[in-house]
Amino acid sequence: MSQVVKRAYKFRFYPSGAQAAELSRTFGCVRLVWNRALDARQRRYATESKSTTYVQASAELTKWKSLPELAFLNEVSSVPLQQVLRHQQAAFAAFYAKRARYPRFKSRKRSRASAEYTRSGFRWRGGELTLAKMAEPLDIRWSRQMPDGAVPSTVTVSCDSAGRWFVSLLVEETVAALPSTPQTVGVDVGLTCLAVLSTGEKIVNPRHERADRRRLAKAQRDLARKMKGSNNREKARRKVARIHARITDRRTDFLHKLSTRLIRENQAVAIEDLTVRNMVANHALARAISDASWRQLRSMLEYKADWYGREVLVVDRWYPSTRVCSHCGALHARLPLDVREWTCRCGAVHDRDVNAARNILAAGLAER
Repeated sequence: MSQVVKRAYKFRFYPSGAQAAELSRTFGCVRLVWNRALDARQRRYATESKSTTYVQASAELTKWKSLPELAFLNEVSSVPLQQVLRHQQAAFAAFYAKRARYPRFKSRKRSRASAEYTRSGFRWRGGELTLAKMAEPLDIRWSRQMPDGAVPSTVTVSCDSAGRWFVSLLVEETVAALPSTPQTVGVDVGLTCLAVLSTGEKIVNPRHERADRRRLAKAQRDLARKMKGSNNREKARRKVARIHARITDRRTDFLHKLSTRLIRENQAVAIEDLTVRNMVANHALARAISDASWRQLRSMLEYKADWYGREVLVVDRWYPSTRVCSHCGALHARLPLDVREWTCRCGAVHDRDVNAARNILAAGLAER
């Protein structure tokens, strides 16, 4: 069995001076349109108690382009400007559906610089990508194989805080389901061990942020000593951003490999429904929890399971997986965190985390 899915392929590219200047102008215009559109929405709701539709926002954009002080909006491609209005409409729909927080204004320093092009805003020919308002194709490093005959429906160009340029190509791809297997696994996430499996295997937490913490601290001290607005401060800021990018890239790569392995080897993966947002309120553990990135691992497991015909079983967060004996089902009264191994009244000796993983698997399978 196979299905057609939308899949994004992200590559790094190196723009020429003219391309970088054009994209930087586009990023600035996208940010300005977002902020003006958001401000117009808020004022309309405050004065008229009415929401704003995409058609109304698009009409406002047309008016802005005719203003002398905003004439520069006509110098960039109109496609990313229209797309940002669509994204804002979707953001408010998600907010009203209680799936996301209220949309915020974008800052030049703190927001990710990006622009999205639909098919009318780029040319894809012979494996080369040329964006609107550009004469030459982008110099892309094709680090992975694109599907044969794939034509991008959407192209997103971005520049991260470390100054690296990326292009993401959204294509439709036919993905075949993996062969069925009787194997199932329960996963108990933690800090010492990133994941403990019901099979007894323990996957050590790489602690990517801790590995680079000393380098990061030194770079941040150097940044703090630089004069604001100087070129040296910008160089120091880029150095800090590169260290953060290295940490993020290594963490994401590790989680991709782990999630792919779990999905390939098992028909069903059982996990706990953890509220990471509440857990990071504990300042003593917030950094370690964020570095472990449990939410990202769950997200990867869920969409890969959907692609390959697998199943992710989510167990209620209040289920006492640690205190239940996986052998006889008895509930232990109390189990302090420093107790890593315990013996049940039935005589079974349990490793705390392995026992929890086995209980998570059993609870997940019971709720299927």
